Amino acid sequence: MYTSQNIVIDGLQFLALQSGCGMSKAMICLDQGGRLSDFVFENIQILAPYQPASYKDNYASSVLFPFTNRLKDGEYSFNDSKYTLDRNEVDKNNALHGVVYNKKFTCIHSTLTSESASVSLQYKDDGTAKGFPFKFNLELTYTLNKSGINLSVNVFNEDEKPFPFSLGWHPYFKSEDLDNSAINFKSNTKYLFDQQYIISGTMPLDVEMPFHLKDVKLDDSYELETNEIEFATPAYGFKITSTSKDNFLHLYTPDQPNVISIEPMTGLGNSFNNNIGLQMLDPKGRYNVEWNVAIATVEIKIKANNRTVTESSSGEGSETRHAIDSKREAF
Repeated sequence: MYTSQNIVIDGLQFLALQSGCGMSKAMICLDQGGRLSDFVFENIQILAPYQPASYKDNYASSVLFPFTNRLKDGEYSFNDSKYTLDRNEVDKNNALHGVVYNKKFTCIHSTLTSESASVSLQYKDDGTAKGFPFKFNLELTYTLNKSGINLSVNVFNEDEKPFPFSLGWHPYFKSEDLDNSAINFKSNTKYLFDQQYIISGTMPLDVEMPFHLKDVKLDDSYELETNEIEFATPAYGFKITSTSKDNFLHLYTPDQPNVISIEPMTGLGNSFNNNIGLQMLDPKGRYNVEWNVAIATVEIKIKANNRTVTESSSGEGSETRHAIDSKREAF
């Protein structure tokens, strides 16, 4: 039976989800925007284990709403009115990662079975937020199951007027060896950025897939041709799928070794001004997107292929290399 437990760590409220065998675990921080703060699958660390105290610097696994990434100078116009948000990216004078990343969410529903643990969280805004004066209700549902984890986001417009929005998710993933990892996605377009790191144009994407990550530094955005993103590491691989009609991707490699942020989005940075992926939600309207992370560990893949792994004369390293090569062939 999957379980859910309320935990307090350093004064922060968490929900801890766990599989019956205890090998898969998910931690969700209610006080930090309802973010997924930790995720272990089949005893493999999937998310980079950032401490909650560092969240203000990395926004790890934050849900991005009503805009993704950056908003130039924190300013935009909508329906002949001009709005200004807090410029929380001080060095670039931008508003960063929306307005809910630091809000307190409450748990409104949970379902626990022998197959999964699902919890729904809610944040309601009364329309008095600086720069986004619209009443909305944001609901996040996390489901930990035997395949991986699913995040469903529901946006409800509780106002009497429409509002603009885009959505994103900002998880950092851990690899045992990022130089021996690869990512795969279908795109023809890479976006260019100015010194303020605001989109300034596009260029054709001419990268062979899977994109091997050895000695690569990334802080780049792409328009996706499909709703799938694949990632392979020496220990595990996953596929992120999205229910969104329009899909974008941002990749970022921080200074911390063997970590990559793989960010699925429905619209790009500065969308309030450039309209890339921007949507409107009518009064009393609802919008839903789901991001599903289906994970295959080396052990699962070997079993699926009816293989057995034995220690070879070349040692464990060659075994791991064979496993990731198998995943890359699956791309």
